Amino acid sequence: MFDLTGQVAIVTGGNGGIGLGMACGLAKAGARVIVAARNADKSNAAVADLKALGSDALAFFTDVTDERSVDDLARRVQDECGRLDILVNNAGINVRGPAQDLQVEQWHQVLDTNLTSAFLCARAVYPHMKRAGAGKIINIGSMLSIFGAGYAPAYGASKGGIVQLTKSLAVAWAGDNIQVNAVLPGWVDTDLTREARGAVPGLHERVLARSPAGRWGVPADFEGIAAFLASRASNFITGAVIPVDGGYSSLA
Repeated sequence: MFDLTGQVAIVTGGNGGIGLGMACGLAKAGARVIVAARNADKSNAAVADLKALGSDALAFFTDVTDERSVDDLARRVQDECGRLDILVNNAGINVRGPAQDLQVEQWHQVLDTNLTSAFLCARAVYPHMKRAGAGKIINIGSMLSIFGAGYAPAYGASKGGIVQLTKSLAVAWAGDNIQVNAVLPGWVDTDLTREARGAVPGLHERVLARSPAGRWGVPADFEGIAAFLASRASNFITGAVIPVDGGYSSLA
């Protein structure tokens, strides 16, 4: 039910953090993983890790904010791998600071990378999935899809948009047997959150105090949800928004 042998998965930003954690989960379930990112050195290192798990992984340079680059990615995967079954929209950035100090260029940079890219990638893979008669799209949101954060207005707006994009695509493409779901990571130990801990005094302590699990998440915590949402085990689940947060969002 969870076997992904022979299937091909694109993971944007799959060369580190949560993206690599999800890529590892897909690889362990048997999928061939395509790491789509800009940093060639990180991508090559990620591919080596995925190959060690038995995946015939590849790294494709992709700028997810560029429409042509994204369309080329989908075509290249279809041409070189012969199929395209799974898309994980994980690429993302953050710009922290008070809303009144945020420059419009920074706003567009975050929205383009986190939200518009998810639309572009989903649109690019759609015809291939429709032709195949099935597909799985997993969008990565955030706890800031639910909560506000005064130090990350653009990031919060982009991740709130991910939830509504997920629901809209789920409704639009259900008849094509394409399931679209979102994962909302809680506080996970990644490069981005390490920067946040340095920039936001007391963040580490507040996260631990609120988290029922009593710890920060790690990228490996996302292996299982990736395999589940990419497999036929989730064939009747679409438009769902699933927190993976150690219970953080369950507290009032």
